[in-house]
Amino acid sequence: MRIKYAVARNKRKKRVLKLAKGYYGDKSRRLRMATQQVKKSLMRAYIDRRKKKRDMRSLWVVRLNAAVREYGLSYSKFIGGLKKANIELNKKMLSEMAINDPNSFKALVEIAKKNITSN
Repeated sequence: MRIKYAVARNKRKKRVLKLAKGYYGDKSRRLRMATQQVKKSLMRAYIDRRKKKRDMRSLWVVRLNAAVREYGLSYSKFIGGLKKANIELNKKMLSEMAINDPNSFKALVEIAKKNITSN
């Protein structure tokens, strides 16, 4: 008796081609090209999920640096002053404060300035 793979093979093909939907040209229609592209796309997605965290952190740092420069400070001095004042806010929250709540952010900048000059 022979074993037939038709059902399993068709299911596997459908799964790959469904993932390849929307790809340019033959990459969405031909199984070998679709398989290669899906594999590469899934790899890139895995890598970029980690890269996204780095990118967001650097965005927050850039925003904070721009915000504290208006008050005559640099980013590193601002963070150093907050550390000396035992203020433990993460960079994301500080960035959001700089954008959405400038008054309280200005208060934090003043606290940081005071702690830089006193020590």
